[in-house]
Amino acid sequence: MKIVVLAGGLSPERTVSLSSGTMAANAFLQAGHQAILLDLFFGMPELNVPIDQLFADAHPLPPAPISEVEPDLAAIAASRPAGWSDRIGLNVIEICQAADIVYMALHGADGENGSVQKVFDEHGIRYTGSGPEGCRLSMDKHASKAIFAREGILTPKSRLLRRGELFSFDELPLPAVAKPNSGGSSIGISIARTLEELKKAVELAFQQEDQILVEEYVKGRELSCGVLDGKALPVIEIIPKEGFYDYKNKYQAGAALEVTPAPISPGATEKVQRLSEKVFSALKLSVYARMDFLLTENEDAYCLEANTLPGMTPTSLLPQEAAVLGLDYIHLCEKIIALSLEKYK
Repeated sequence: MKIVVLAGGLSPERTVSLSSGTMAANAFLQAGHQAILLDLFFGMPELNVPIDQLFADAHPLPPAPISEVEPDLAAIAASRPAGWSDRIGLNVIEICQAADIVYMALHGADGENGSVQKVFDEHGIRYTGSGPEGCRLSMDKHASKAIFAREGILTPKSRLLRRGELFSFDELPLPAVAKPNSGGSSIGISIARTLEELKKAVELAFQQEDQILVEEYVKGRELSCGVLDGKALPVIEIIPKEGFYDYKNKYQAGAALEVTPAPISPGATEKVQRLSEKVFSALKLSVYARMDFLLTENEDAYCLEANTLPGMTPTSLLPQEAAVLGLDYIHLCEKIIALSLEKYK
Protein backbone atom coordinates (compact mmCIF):
# COMPACT_ATOMS: atom_id res chain seq x y z
CA MET A 1 0.00 0.00 0.00
CA LYS A 2 1.23 3.52 -0.81
CA ILE A 3 0.96 5.69 2.30
CA VAL A 4 1.78 9.36 2.80
CA VAL A 5 2.50 10.14 6.44
CA LEU A 6 1.63 13.83 6.71
CA ALA A 7 3.39 15.70 9.50
CA GLY A 8 5.05 18.99 10.43
CA GLY A 9 2.90 21.95 9.50
CA LEU A 10 3.21 25.31 11.20
CA SER A 11 1.76 24.87 14.68
CA PRO A 12 3.50 24.97 18.07
CA GLU A 13 3.28 21.17 18.02
CA ARG A 14 5.34 20.89 14.83
CA THR A 15 8.25 18.93 16.32
CA VAL A 16 5.88 16.57 18.15
CA SER A 17 4.16 15.93 14.83
CA LEU A 18 7.44 15.20 13.05
CA SER A 19 8.38 12.74 15.80
CA SER A 20 4.99 10.99 15.51
CA GLY A 21 5.21 10.96 11.74
CA THR A 22 8.74 9.58 11.58
CA MET A 23 7.88 6.72 13.91
CA ALA A 24 4.69 5.91 12.00
CA ALA A 25 6.42 6.01 8.59
CA ASN A 26 9.09 3.61 9.81
CA ALA A 27 6.41 1.32 11.23
CA PHE A 28 4.63 1.16 7.89
CA LEU A 29 7.90 0.41 6.11
CA GLN A 30 8.56 -2.44 8.54
CA ALA A 31 5.10 -3.79 7.77
CA GLY A 32 5.95 -3.90 4.06
CA HIS A 33 4.19 -0.74 2.85
CA GLN A 34 5.61 2.04 0.68
CA ALA A 35 5.44 4.94 3.13
CA ILE A 36 6.90 8.43 2.79
CA LEU A 37 6.99 11.29 5.29
CA LEU A 38 5.73 14.60 3.89
CA ASP A 39 5.86 17.98 5.65
CA LEU A 40 2.53 19.79 5.24
CA PHE A 41 4.13 23.24 5.39
CA PHE A 42 7.21 22.75 3.23
CA GLY A 43 5.82 20.15 0.85
CA MET A 44 8.20 19.07 -1.91
CA PRO A 45 9.07 22.14 -4.05
CA GLU A 46 11.57 20.24 -6.19
CA LEU A 47 9.79 17.15 -7.41
CA ASN A 48 12.51 15.67 -9.61
CA VAL A 49 11.12 12.16 -10.05
CA PRO A 50 7.68 10.73 -10.89
CA ILE A 51 5.49 10.61 -7.79
CA ASP A 52 5.24 6.81 -7.93
CA GLN A 53 9.03 6.71 -7.71
CA LEU A 54 8.87 8.58 -4.38
CA PHE A 55 6.98 5.65 -2.90
CA ALA A 56 9.21 3.04 -4.51
CA ASP A 57 12.30 4.77 -3.10
CA ALA A 58 10.92 5.03 0.46
CA HIS A 59 13.48 4.20 3.15
CA PRO A 60 13.67 4.24 6.97
CA LEU A 61 14.21 7.61 8.66
CA PRO A 62 16.31 8.51 11.72
CA PRO A 63 14.32 9.37 14.88
CA ALA A 64 13.06 12.95 15.13
CA PRO A 65 13.76 14.23 18.67
CA ILE A 66 11.48 16.65 20.50
CA SER A 67 13.19 19.60 22.19
CA GLU A 68 12.22 20.76 25.66
CA VAL A 69 10.74 24.01 24.28
CA GLU A 70 8.27 24.60 21.47
CA PRO A 71 9.67 25.58 18.03
CA ASP A 72 10.30 29.11 16.74
CA LEU A 73 7.51 29.25 14.17
CA ALA A 74 8.50 32.66 12.82
CA ALA A 75 11.97 31.38 11.98
CA ILE A 76 10.52 28.22 10.41
CA ALA A 77 8.09 30.24 8.30
CA ALA A 78 10.88 32.54 7.15
CA SER A 79 12.97 29.57 6.01
CA ARG A 80 10.47 28.49 3.36
CA PRO A 81 11.24 29.76 -0.16
CA ALA A 82 9.46 32.99 -1.04
CA GLY A 83 6.48 33.04 -3.36
CA TRP A 84 4.29 30.44 -1.69
CA SER A 85 1.92 31.79 0.96
CA ASP A 86 -0.43 28.84 1.45
CA ARG A 87 -0.08 26.79 4.64
CA ILE A 88 -0.21 23.67 2.45
CA GLY A 89 3.18 23.32 0.75
CA LEU A 90 3.98 22.77 -2.91
CA ASN A 91 2.95 19.43 -4.41
CA VAL A 92 1.35 18.20 -1.18
CA ILE A 93 -2.07 17.76 -2.79
CA GLU A 94 -0.63 15.98 -5.84
CA ILE A 95 1.49 13.57 -3.79
CA CYS A 96 -1.39 12.81 -1.40
CA GLN A 97 -3.72 12.14 -4.33
CA ALA A 98 -1.28 9.48 -5.57
CA ALA A 99 -1.37 7.61 -2.24
CA ASP A 100 -3.83 4.91 -1.25
CA ILE A 101 -4.36 6.85 1.99
CA VAL A 102 -2.81 9.68 3.98
CA TYR A 103 -1.89 8.87 7.57
CA MET A 104 -2.49 12.10 9.49
CA ALA A 105 0.39 12.61 11.92
CA LEU A 106 -0.32 16.32 12.29
CA HIS A 107 -0.86 17.90 15.70
CA GLY A 108 -2.23 21.33 16.55
CA ALA A 109 -4.22 23.73 14.42
CA ASP A 110 -2.89 22.61 11.05
CA GLY A 111 -4.22 19.10 11.38
CA GLU A 112 -6.77 19.07 14.15
CA ASN A 113 -9.07 22.00 13.35
CA GLY A 114 -10.54 20.24 10.31
CA SER A 115 -9.17 22.61 7.65
CA VAL A 116 -6.81 20.10 6.03
CA GLN A 117 -9.49 17.40 6.19
CA LYS A 118 -11.90 19.72 4.38
CA VAL A 119 -9.37 20.37 1.60
CA PHE A 120 -8.68 16.65 1.28
CA ASP A 121 -12.42 15.89 1.04
CA GLU A 122 -12.68 18.44 -1.80
CA HIS A 123 -9.79 16.75 -3.66
CA GLY A 124 -10.93 13.17 -3.10
CA ILE A 125 -7.98 12.33 -0.84
CA ARG A 126 -8.51 9.54 1.67
CA TYR A 127 -7.09 10.12 5.15
CA THR A 128 -7.06 8.63 8.64
CA GLY A 129 -9.14 9.77 11.58
CA SER A 130 -12.11 12.06 11.97
CA GLY A 131 -13.65 14.36 9.40
CA PRO A 132 -13.73 18.19 9.37
CA GLU A 133 -16.69 18.69 11.72
CA GLY A 134 -15.48 16.41 14.48
CA CYS A 135 -12.00 17.93 14.29
CA ARG A 136 -13.36 21.48 14.44
CA LEU A 137 -15.57 20.78 17.45
CA SER A 138 -12.80 19.00 19.34
CA MET A 139 -10.12 21.61 18.64
CA ASP A 140 -12.34 24.42 19.95
CA LYS A 141 -12.33 23.72 23.69
CA HIS A 142 -15.09 26.28 24.34
CA ALA A 143 -17.35 24.56 21.78
CA SER A 144 -16.47 21.13 23.18
CA LYS A 145 -17.35 22.20 26.70
CA ALA A 146 -20.76 23.41 25.56
CA ILE A 147 -21.41 19.96 24.09
CA PHE A 148 -20.13 18.26 27.26
CA ALA A 149 -22.52 20.34 29.35
CA ARG A 150 -25.44 19.52 27.05
CA GLU A 151 -24.64 15.80 27.26
CA GLY A 152 -24.28 15.82 31.06
CA ILE A 153 -20.51 15.25 30.95
CA LEU A 154 -18.67 16.96 33.80
CA THR A 155 -16.08 19.55 32.71
CA PRO A 156 -14.43 22.40 34.64
CA LYS A 157 -16.37 25.67 34.49
CA SER A 158 -14.62 28.22 32.32
CA ARG A 159 -14.70 31.72 30.85
CA LEU A 160 -13.73 32.46 27.24
CA LEU A 161 -11.59 35.58 26.86
CA ARG A 162 -10.90 37.28 23.53
CA ARG A 163 -7.92 39.51 22.82
CA GLY A 164 -8.95 43.15 23.18
CA GLU A 165 -12.13 42.29 25.11
CA LEU A 166 -12.65 44.16 28.37
CA PHE A 167 -12.89 41.98 31.45
CA SER A 168 -12.15 42.19 35.16
CA PHE A 169 -9.78 39.75 36.81
CA ASP A 170 -12.10 39.88 39.81
CA GLU A 171 -14.66 38.01 37.70
CA LEU A 172 -12.30 35.09 37.12
CA PRO A 173 -11.94 32.09 39.45
CA LEU A 174 -8.97 31.37 41.71
CA PRO A 175 -7.22 29.04 41.70
CA ALA A 176 -7.53 28.78 37.93
CA VAL A 177 -6.02 27.28 34.80
CA ALA A 178 -5.38 29.58 31.84
CA LYS A 179 -4.94 27.94 28.44
CA PRO A 180 -5.25 28.67 24.71
CA ASN A 181 -8.71 27.76 23.47
CA SER A 182 -7.46 25.67 20.58
CA GLY A 183 -3.92 24.70 21.53
CA GLY A 184 -2.45 21.34 22.38
CA SER A 185 0.54 19.68 24.03
CA SER A 186 -0.06 21.91 27.09
CA ILE A 187 1.70 24.83 25.37
CA GLY A 188 0.74 28.14 26.98
CA ILE A 189 -1.01 26.52 29.96
CA SER A 190 -0.47 27.76 33.52
CA ILE A 191 -1.98 27.07 36.92
CA ALA A 192 -2.56 30.27 38.89
CA ARG A 193 -3.24 30.46 42.61
CA THR A 194 -2.90 34.20 43.15
CA LEU A 195 -4.11 37.26 41.27
CA GLU A 196 -0.58 38.08 40.11
CA GLU A 197 -0.06 34.53 38.86
CA LEU A 198 -3.39 34.72 37.04
CA LYS A 199 -2.41 37.91 35.23
CA LYS A 200 0.84 36.29 34.08
CA ALA A 201 -1.00 33.11 33.08
CA VAL A 202 -3.50 35.04 30.95
CA GLU A 203 -0.67 36.96 29.30
CA LEU A 204 1.18 33.72 28.52
CA ALA A 205 -1.91 32.09 27.01
CA PHE A 206 -2.58 35.14 24.83
CA GLN A 207 0.93 34.77 23.40
CA GLN A 208 -0.34 31.63 21.68
CA GLU A 209 -3.85 32.59 20.54
CA ASP A 210 -6.42 35.37 20.36
CA GLN A 211 -8.95 33.34 22.36
CA ILE A 212 -8.16 31.69 25.67
CA LEU A 213 -9.97 29.87 28.45
CA VAL A 214 -9.73 30.53 32.15
CA GLU A 215 -10.99 27.43 33.94
CA GLU A 216 -11.72 26.70 37.54
CA TYR A 217 -8.91 24.58 38.97
CA VAL A 218 -10.04 21.03 39.69
CA LYS A 219 -7.71 18.98 41.86
CA GLY A 220 -7.54 15.43 40.66
CA ARG A 221 -5.51 12.59 39.21
CA GLU A 222 -4.61 13.05 35.56
CA LEU A 223 -6.09 10.33 33.39
CA SER A 224 -6.39 9.68 29.69
CA CYS A 225 -8.43 7.17 27.75
CA GLY A 226 -8.20 6.38 24.06
CA VAL A 227 -11.09 5.23 21.92
CA LEU A 228 -10.49 2.96 18.92
CA ASP A 229 -13.38 2.11 16.60
CA GLY A 230 -15.84 3.47 19.16
CA LYS A 231 -14.54 1.27 21.99
CA ALA A 232 -12.58 2.58 24.96
CA LEU A 233 -9.01 1.41 25.51
CA PRO A 234 -7.54 0.87 29.01
CA VAL A 235 -7.29 4.04 31.11
CA ILE A 236 -3.83 5.46 31.75
CA GLU A 237 -2.74 7.62 34.71
CA ILE A 238 -0.08 10.30 34.24
CA ILE A 239 2.02 11.26 37.26
CA PRO A 240 4.55 14.03 36.49
CA LYS A 241 7.68 13.85 38.61
CA GLU A 242 7.35 17.58 39.20
CA GLY A 243 4.79 20.25 38.34
CA PHE A 244 1.92 19.27 36.05
CA TYR A 245 1.72 17.48 32.70
CA ASP A 246 3.18 20.34 30.66
CA TYR A 247 5.02 20.30 27.31
CA LYS A 248 8.33 19.20 28.84
CA ASN A 249 6.80 16.47 30.99
CA LYS A 250 4.81 15.11 28.03
CA TYR A 251 7.66 14.56 25.62
CA GLN A 252 10.89 14.10 27.58
CA ALA A 253 11.44 10.46 28.47
CA GLY A 254 11.34 9.85 32.20
CA ALA A 255 9.71 13.21 33.07
CA ALA A 256 6.43 11.54 34.02
CA LEU A 257 5.32 8.16 35.27
CA GLU A 258 2.58 6.69 33.08
CA VAL A 259 0.72 3.70 34.47
CA THR A 260 -1.56 1.48 32.39
CA PRO A 261 -4.05 0.27 33.41
CA ALA A 262 -4.53 3.21 35.78
CA PRO A 263 -4.49 2.11 39.46
CA ILE A 264 -8.02 3.37 40.12
CA SER A 265 -11.14 1.54 41.26
CA PRO A 266 -13.07 -0.67 38.81
CA GLY A 267 -15.99 1.74 39.12
CA ALA A 268 -13.86 4.75 38.22
CA THR A 269 -12.30 2.85 35.33
CA GLU A 270 -15.71 1.94 33.96
CA LYS A 271 -16.90 5.53 34.37
CA VAL A 272 -13.96 7.05 32.48
CA GLN A 273 -14.21 4.49 29.68
CA ARG A 274 -17.94 5.02 29.17
CA LEU A 275 -17.49 8.81 29.29
CA SER A 276 -14.74 8.55 26.69
CA GLU A 277 -17.05 6.68 24.35
CA LYS A 278 -19.79 9.23 25.03
CA VAL A 279 -17.47 12.14 24.20
CA PHE A 280 -16.33 10.32 21.04
CA SER A 281 -19.94 10.05 19.89
CA ALA A 282 -21.04 13.54 20.98
CA LEU A 283 -18.21 15.24 19.08
CA LYS A 284 -18.94 13.16 15.94
CA LEU A 285 -15.52 11.53 15.89
CA SER A 286 -14.48 8.45 13.97
CA VAL A 287 -11.72 5.81 13.91
CA TYR A 288 -9.77 6.92 17.00
CA ALA A 289 -9.23 9.71 19.51
CA ARG A 290 -8.03 10.25 23.08
CA MET A 291 -9.87 11.98 25.94
CA ASP A 292 -8.20 13.65 28.92
CA PHE A 293 -9.74 13.66 32.40
CA LEU A 294 -9.24 14.72 35.99
CA LEU A 295 -10.50 12.27 38.63
CA THR A 296 -11.31 13.79 42.03
CA GLU A 297 -11.11 12.09 45.43
CA ASN A 298 -14.88 11.49 45.17
CA GLU A 299 -14.29 9.80 41.79
CA ASP A 300 -15.98 12.53 39.82
CA ALA A 301 -14.47 12.45 36.32
CA TYR A 302 -14.06 15.86 34.64
CA CYS A 303 -13.39 15.75 30.91
CA LEU A 304 -10.89 18.38 29.80
CA GLU A 305 -10.75 17.80 26.05
CA ALA A 306 -10.71 15.36 23.15
CA ASN A 307 -7.66 14.86 20.93
CA THR A 308 -8.59 13.82 17.39
CA LEU A 309 -4.99 13.11 16.34
CA PRO A 310 -3.36 11.92 19.57
CA GLY A 311 0.40 11.73 19.72
CA MET A 312 2.16 8.68 18.34
CA THR A 313 5.65 9.45 19.63
CA PRO A 314 7.78 7.00 21.64
CA THR A 315 6.34 8.43 24.89
CA SER A 316 2.73 8.92 23.72
CA LEU A 317 -0.23 7.62 25.67
CA LEU A 318 -2.42 5.93 23.04
CA PRO A 319 0.25 3.39 21.99
CA GLN A 320 0.82 2.53 25.65
CA GLU A 321 -2.91 1.94 26.16
CA ALA A 322 -3.19 -0.23 23.05
CA ALA A 323 -0.15 -2.28 24.08
CA VAL A 324 -1.99 -3.46 27.21
CA LEU A 325 -4.47 -5.15 24.86
CA GLY A 326 -1.63 -6.78 22.93
CA LEU A 327 -1.78 -4.30 20.05
CA ASP A 328 1.81 -3.25 19.35
CA TYR A 329 2.79 -0.01 17.64
CA ILE A 330 2.99 -1.36 14.08
CA HIS A 331 -0.34 -3.17 14.33
CA LEU A 332 -1.96 -0.12 15.94
CA CYS A 333 -0.90 2.03 12.96
CA GLU A 334 -2.19 -0.59 10.53
CA LYS A 335 -5.47 -0.84 12.49
CA ILE A 336 -5.94 2.94 12.17
CA ILE A 337 -5.38 2.64 8.40
CA ALA A 338 -7.84 -0.26 8.06
CA LEU A 339 -10.57 1.46 10.08
CA SER A 340 -10.09 4.68 8.14
CA LEU A 341 -10.42 2.93 4.79
CA GLU A 342 -13.80 1.59 5.97
CA LYS A 343 -15.10 5.18 5.88
CA TYR A 344 -14.71 5.26 2.13
CA LYS A 345 -16.59 2.05 1.26
